Amino acid sequence: MNTCDLTLAGTALKALGSGALFWPDQALLCVSDLHLGKAERIARRGGGHLPPYETRDTLTRLANDLEQTGARTVICLGDSFDDLTAARSLPEDERLWITRLQAGRRWIWIEGNHDPGPVEFGGSHLGELSQGPLTFRHIAEAGTHGEISGHYHPKATLATRGRAITRPAFLIDNDRLIMPAYGTYTGGLRSHDATLTTLMRSDAQAVLTGAHPVRVPMPR
Repeated sequence: MNTCDLTLAGTALKALGSGALFWPDQALLCVSDLHLGKAERIARRGGGHLPPYETRDTLTRLANDLEQTGARTVICLGDSFDDLTAARSLPEDERLWITRLQAGRRWIWIEGNHDPGPVEFGGSHLGELSQGPLTFRHIAEAGTHGEISGHYHPKATLATRGRAITRPAFLIDNDRLIMPAYGTYTGGLRSHDATLTTLMRSDAQAVLTGAHPVRVPMPR
């Protein structure tokens, strides 16, 4: 399992190459912005038909991360479903897959802007969660410390060997960590966007996801 060690509010964390975050001392896995059912939602709104495999791909990676880490608690950090109709429209085999992943684990759904209400799955449904020195919420708030959030789907670009590589990325500074989107059909906001450069301190770092996570100064 390829990881990058991070520290936030005195807490040792591991950024996984998949885009998940692991808190070893709490056996806690955090993923953000799964956007399950996005292909269905796009088709429903007349946006064309995408291959309907994104939910299976996302759940396959999540199952692998759970097996590799042995996580006993899972936090889904908002926008877990592309909207409430997408959640209700998942095929039965995918709904059962989620149920199997939840079995024997503490499972927390943090509400996002795409899925603001309760969904018809087990687990706890919270606006945000504070655990120890860390606060988990969907959208970053100014003036906070020890905050882990998602929403923006950050991406960062690294120039190497004469070419530029852009990947989903964790952004971290002394106050907060912004998670990359975990879902297969998700776009992203470049780290040099004013929204992110305003939120993050000048010494913030980016951890690019992939088979070998790479930590660099946050590109601005």
